[in-house]
Amino acid sequence: PSAPGARYSVHHQPIGTVAAFSPWNFPMSQPCRKVAGAIASGCSIILKAAEETPAGALYIAKALHDAGLPPGVLNLVFGTPAEISDHLIRQDSVRLVAFTGSPAVVTIGEDTLRGRRIELDVTNRVVRVVGGGSFKMRNAGQVCTSPTRFFVHESIFEAYTEIFVKRAAATLVGNGVDPDVEMGPLANDRRIGALTDLVADARSHGAEIRTGGSRLGDTGYFFQPTVLANVPDSARVMQEEPFGPLAIINPVASLGEAIEKANSVPYGLAAYGFTNRADYVDRMVEGIEAGNVSINTLEASLPETPFGGVKSSGYGREGGTEGLHNYMITKNIMHSLSIV
Repeated sequence: PSAPGARYSVHHQPIGTVAAFSPWNFPMSQPCRKVAGAIASGCSIILKAAEETPAGALYIAKALHDAGLPPGVLNLVFGTPAEISDHLIRQDSVRLVAFTGSPAVVTIGEDTLRGRRIELDVTNRVVRVVGGGSFKMRNAGQVCTSPTRFFVHESIFEAYTEIFVKRAAATLVGNGVDPDVEMGPLANDRRIGALTDLVADARSHGAEIRTGGSRLGDTGYFFQPTVLANVPDSARVMQEEPFGPLAIINPVASLGEAIEKANSVPYGLAAYGFTNRADYVDRMVEGIEAGNVSINTLEASLPETPFGGVKSSGYGREGGTEGLHNYMITKNIMHSLSIV
């Protein structure tokens, strides 16, 4: 019980200097999430933007500078990612790390990071219950919340797969600035090799290639929209994020089986489920292990809502009021009005 003559309050204070690392695939929104959270919470921030897309962060910094942001609040650094991350993360003055990207960065000094890290969006390996084909090709599938593994009830599996494959095969691939083009290139040649290897491995395990499966043309970093069906759990693509225009469609006998397969990987960023049954909605919301669960939509989050993963897909949140909590210290104050 509360002591008589005492006041209790909770104070939120800035955690301190933030080291932030943003990826290339969303060169404006990803830096914005981290910069906004840090500044709104009263923290200074050192931002290492992606070397592939540096201009976005520069324009954000210029806009804030022109708006009167005091010097030293937002700091940009560019260079070799491994050297910069290794240096910044180990600094005692850095009280929090906000990171989106490859898991390689977070292997640096686990003891150093413990107690002052938020790790976000490492990758999205949560299996989807059911989803839409065209959304898969957004940004050539290079989105951490891109739907990849589609589990469809066996009674509609073939009909669903036929429609999905037809839509994927009809995707217009080309120059991303062309208004008629639906899907542009991959980010670099490494993605071509990675996708090619995943498709070959899946085929060797007995997966069916319903469309695509290889590089498109001999110039640029274009890859065919690809759909694999009946992919065994032993295939690498069932555990590894393809991060490209590759979708997997597998049949399931029940919602329970779909949820079980969705939770069978050590990752949990986003999951999508489609149903017209209220009891199925409750089962998906309660049963799927993911930081973002979307029902009857393929939108994973909004700026007003918290975004982040569970299990190996991350710690902490960005966006919403919950996102600000990561950048602050929560201090419990107990004030007795009389000296004991």
